[in-house]
Amino acid sequence: MTLHLELAPLISLGAGIGILVFPKLLNYIVAGYLIALGVLGLLGHSF
Repeated sequence: MTLHLELAPLISLGAGIGILVFPKLLNYIVAGYLIALGVLGLLGHSF
């Protein structure tokens, strides 16, 4: 059995849980998500 996971949904899930648990971290989570997507996009990985 092979488990294939995509990166973007995992990041989104982690961000959502983090926002629910620590609402004050919303800005940092969103910024980190956007930075991660930008870096991966520049490196040629697509979602």
